[in-house]
Amino acid sequence: MSNDLPLLLEPAELAGLLGNRDDLLLVDLSKAETHAQYHVPGSVHLEYGRVIRMAKPVMGLLPDTAELEQVLGSIGIGPDTHVVAFDDEGGGKAGRLLWTLDTLGHSRYSLLDGGLVAWVNEGLPTDNQPTVPTAATFVVKPNPAVVADADHILGHLNDDKVCLFDNRSPAEYTGEKKFASRGGHIPGAINWDWMEAIDQNHHLRLKPLDALSATLEGMGVTPDKEVICYCQTHHRSSLVYVLLKILGYPNIKGYPGAWSDWGNRDDTPVEA
Repeated sequence: MSNDLPLLLEPAELAGLLGNRDDLLLVDLSKAETHAQYHVPGSVHLEYGRVIRMAKPVMGLLPDTAELEQVLGSIGIGPDTHVVAFDDEGGGKAGRLLWTLDTLGHSRYSLLDGGLVAWVNEGLPTDNQPTVPTAATFVVKPNPAVVADADHILGHLNDDKVCLFDNRSPAEYTGEKKFASRGGHIPGAINWDWMEAIDQNHHLRLKPLDALSATLEGMGVTPDKEVICYCQTHHRSSLVYVLLKILGYPNIKGYPGAWSDWGNRDDTPVEA
């Protein structure tokens, strides 16, 4: 089946598809208590912790492939499933699931613009009955092209064809706020807080894409470069990864572990 749905799906557009597409799987990464209270009808709940791995102090790593295969299959993602991901926080958790699907070669997916916040605030129908997922066989086709690690970054620190994109707060970027043994940023990284992508006055949707595109290009984050997105754990930066994909950037990577990896090592340079 063709990938006929847009990468960014409007709530009203999804509402029109409910019950009409048996290849659709709605995956809700909202807090469990929120999902129990209300969710998009038919959506299955996925606990965010099931798609990340921790090896303290490093957080936000990719679980091993066999584990992801089991988790994603258990909620019903098969080779022909079109996943629509959403959460209740502006898209970081949903974005991380979509990037994870990318790492495993599953490209049939959409992000619900504004997620549960837009859905509920725009009066679309909700349900509070749990959806029991129908298990499927998830098929992995590894796609290492969308993953960056510290070694890759160390090899490209002075490469003008590579853009390091730090999606943490300015205080984390400067080292004023520190959530690792060292504070600061990867040398040469451009800082853009992920919250800059989100329209707080429009139910946590992404801001208008043409304006976002102009902002990014004006900062030097251009589609001709390999763009490596990172934050503290590659949670916030996952939304930025998906945004760049929506904007048509051809070469984007996410850095799992991110600053919790880089800032806790002793072999990585830091700027503060």
